[in-house]
Amino acid sequence: MSERKSVVIIGGGPAGLTAAWELVKDDTHEYDVTVLEATKEFGGISRTVKHNGNRMDIGGHRFFSKDDRIMQWWKEVLPLQGAPSYDDRKLGRHHDLEPGGPDPEKTDKVMLKRHRVSRIYWNRHFFDYPISLSPNTIRAMGLPLTFVAGMSYLKSVFHKLPETNLENFYINRFGRKLYSMFFEGYTEKLWGRHPSQISADWGAQRVKGLSIIEVLKNAFMKLLPKKQDSSKVETSLIEEFWYPKLGPGQLWETVEENCREHGVQVITDARVTKISQDAGRIASVTYTDPAGNETVLEADEFISSMPLKDLVNAVDASAAGAPEDMKTIANGLPYRDFVTVGLLCKRLQIRNTTNIPTLGTPPIVPDCWIYVQDPGYKVGRIQIFNNWSPYLVKDVDHTVWIGLEYFCEEGDEFWNLSEEEARAFAIRELTRMGIIRGEQDVLDAHRERVPKAYPAYFDTYSRIDELTEWLDSFGNLYCVGRNGQHHYNNQDHSMATAIEAVSNIRTGKTSKKNVWSVNTEKSYHESK
Repeated sequence: MSERKSVVIIGGGPAGLTAAWELVKDDTHEYDVTVLEATKEFGGISRTVKHNGNRMDIGGHRFFSKDDRIMQWWKEVLPLQGAPSYDDRKLGRHHDLEPGGPDPEKTDKVMLKRHRVSRIYWNRHFFDYPISLSPNTIRAMGLPLTFVAGMSYLKSVFHKLPETNLENFYINRFGRKLYSMFFEGYTEKLWGRHPSQISADWGAQRVKGLSIIEVLKNAFMKLLPKKQDSSKVETSLIEEFWYPKLGPGQLWETVEENCREHGVQVITDARVTKISQDAGRIASVTYTDPAGNETVLEADEFISSMPLKDLVNAVDASAAGAPEDMKTIANGLPYRDFVTVGLLCKRLQIRNTTNIPTLGTPPIVPDCWIYVQDPGYKVGRIQIFNNWSPYLVKDVDHTVWIGLEYFCEEGDEFWNLSEEEARAFAIRELTRMGIIRGEQDVLDAHRERVPKAYPAYFDTYSRIDELTEWLDSFGNLYCVGRNGQHHYNNQDHSMATAIEAVSNIRTGKTSKKNVWSVNTEKSYHESK
């Protein structure tokens, strides 16, 4: 028997765990795999937070991909639900059953098929998301404003601006008026920068295929009797997705269990502090445990999903160090941090004006997300966890579990609020919006901070190609995942980068272009 090749994987998020499973799932025992996770949780930003019997999804994760490999991968880990005897009242609305699938009442390890409903809150009105030219939109905007927006859009059709920044990118697709109403303020709220200061790459990755023309085309196709092929629909317009019964973290906890059962050594609370190099290759990594003890791991191959900034600084901590220009680029890469405030409410004050039924006794709307485009509020999005999965809520019949998402900088004023202050801030905003009456409607609360949630496309990002070229010069180092590549990709993209990296390791392919290019398919990303 040939000697097993050793692989160290840094990070237990979607990319890291995908790589681990891809290396061992066939039971050929070719690889000795170790996963180092800096926390006690698995799934990274795709984890599920548990609080007093309720579950919180960090950021909201729709399980949908145009990559059939990924869809099949998910289905193999958690089968899609489908027992005809299942109580449809609890399942929710507009779901097709998969014949022969497991009964969600009898097993936790199952995916539910969910119906996407998201709307925009602006100027005390709700609009479709993505923006549509529906009677409701025209009614909420009023005829004069609709006319101005229409003329502005027509102007953008015939007069294209150079797409040197995100502002021009949006104006070219929606017109200046709709841009100023629904994109400008929200983008600045999300990134802390005006769209004119952000690279158009962000729009190209997230919403390139979405425009007024695509919205109209999609609306027309819905009128046709033949069902659309979802692979031909822009991702931002997809209306159904899969979702683990107990939240996205359930899937990654299951993958981690599977990896352990197949011989993967998974070490938690292992913070990588040093990466040593030798003769143009990575020789070892050093990790530190909570007690401050250091352990050195040597390996043949290394897969990293840790933030590029931390990766380069870990290389610099070794004897050989990292070049000064590479450190400058890495340390200048910006991130946007994230806070979710979960509120368990007795009821919501907003009425369900749609034709989609909802669950439970208290009044509730069918939205997965409500995007708060109105610049008068700091909150960026509101999740209604009842609608993602009824099993995220301990008492789905009598309470509404919601999450208010705030974008901020680690260490800023909002980040540093106490738990009680964050709770009070969120309640005040919901009360002003008319979504709850006030403190009397709130039964419980939980605040969750997420550092480095969103890699940003400004500052030294313009020089990232120089950094990737240097990192690729280490033949046995593969950078994967959202933070591992500093690309604002979706969960399925993070997985795909890991699958490509493992393919290279198996085949001996030296070029890593396939790993880095996964998330550059311009029409592939979903706007969030």
